Amino acid sequence: MRRARDREQNKLARFVLTEMLGNWDIATAERRPMCADTGLPRYYVRAGNEAQVEGGFVALERALRRATAEATAAIPLRPNRVHPLTRADHDNNVGIHAPEITYAFEPGGDFIDLTTVHKGGLFGSDYRMLFPADGIGGLKRFFLDTLIEHGRRGLSCQPAIVGVGIGGSKDTCVRLGKEAACLRMVGTRNPDPAIAALEDELTALGNHVGIGAMGFAGTSLVVATHVEVAATHTGGMPVGIHQFCLSSPRATARIHPDGRVEYRADPGWFTDYYRRETIE
Repeated sequence: MRRARDREQNKLARFVLTEMLGNWDIATAERRPMCADTGLPRYYVRAGNEAQVEGGFVALERALRRATAEATAAIPLRPNRVHPLTRADHDNNVGIHAPEITYAFEPGGDFIDLTTVHKGGLFGSDYRMLFPADGIGGLKRFFLDTLIEHGRRGLSCQPAIVGVGIGGSKDTCVRLGKEAACLRMVGTRNPDPAIAALEDELTALGNHVGIGAMGFAGTSLVVATHVEVAATHTGGMPVGIHQFCLSSPRATARIHPDGRVEYRADPGWFTDYYRRETIE
């Protein structure tokens, strides 16, 4: 964010970025959310294969639901979750399929990593079924279409971390795009050199469309682009795109069997095992 501010030439966009950084510092010092919209709380649970949970994973899920309700009242978090039809609000961010909990597992290890992500649920996300003939050019066009559509109205609270999921089925690419945006550290690269090069190119493209912070003219639309892929059907190339806002509300804790809790900056979600290509 500071690098984006320092290189921004548009006076108004630079002013907005400076105010964002000030907001960030105040929120950190006062241990408060930096935005009134605290998103939709969700959890990513990564368990070592030897991990044991007292009461099982049902007990874990109940604890996470209680924690969500308690945090909504204590921090406070904005109670964003409502019934989609009746708009009924329990005032605690808990409801049907809420908060979402996603699981991954690692061979060996007796730890449990809990990552909470509070991502906005309305803007900055899109899906498109591309085809092999569309190629990388079609992917770039969809990427820019999505950034421009949301960026020109400031709907993704730019500059944003953009996650791109490519392949799998529709639900897989959308899931991977969200994980890429929310769970990778800014500055990391996909281990595949071709994909890493694509990440850099997409970031450069995003910052060349003339849109800056919060939709003002400028060159600070994208903080970083993270691309993740999955094997897909031979006839298609589904793509899901997610934008994670500049406040990046995320935290990770590793729980050890003896009760120790280690707080981590890196969720460590995208391991070699998680990206494995072989049968084993």
